[in-house]
Amino acid sequence: MRLSASRFLFLLTLMFTSIASNAQYIRGALIAGGNAAQVDGDEVFGYHKYGFQLGASAIIQFNEKWSVSLENIFNQKGAWQKARYSDGYYNLQLDYVEVPVLLQYTDRDRITVGTGFSWGKLVKVEELNKRDSSLLTEGTYNQNDWDILADLRFRLYKSLKLNIRYAYSLSKIATRNVKDSKSGNYNTRDQYNNLFSFRLMYIINEPKRVATEPRPSRNE
Repeated sequence: MRLSASRFLFLLTLMFTSIASNAQYIRGALIAGGNAAQVDGDEVFGYHKYGFQLGASAIIQFNEKWSVSLENIFNQKGAWQKARYSDGYYNLQLDYVEVPVLLQYTDRDRITVGTGFSWGKLVKVEELNKRDSSLLTEGTYNQNDWDILADLRFRLYKSLKLNIRYAYSLSKIATRNVKDSKSGNYNTRDQYNNLFSFRLMYIINEPKRVATEPRPSRNE
């Protein structure tokens, strides 16, 4: 993508300033949870890399059903494979600081579905490959990760919500020579982040729900 990070943040600030001026109210949220991740294109299969997420969110509410949220989170991605046959284990950890933006719809104040995108800045890379004892720290992976998001939230209790999210890279995070697991030949492949996130969200400043009084019966 040709959109630079600085331009993206500037446009995002303008957009949220405009949206917030028309909002009914703004809520905050604290976020903590974990990921099950893999990297597509690396011949390491399965969501076996576990990481964590930690951050905060601002939720701009238009009405009872529609809202937009902006997050700032620390997010761990990557890939992992246990030792098999003559190969040793493989462990790739990619740490990002991310800014997700989502449009959300809430049904009956219980379930919220949303979609959006995120920009992530790569802050740390560690790759431990016991197949050839290599350690990778920088230079291979792109500094920016642009993801598309699908999001589902459930109210657990009062202001506490369970959040399940799927994220996939819109642009490649790296291009590498990868050993094919079947032929043993090396191929050049583009790679993409692919992960599920399971998070708890505690909503701050959430308006109290007003209980509807039962209508009197005709016999009263």
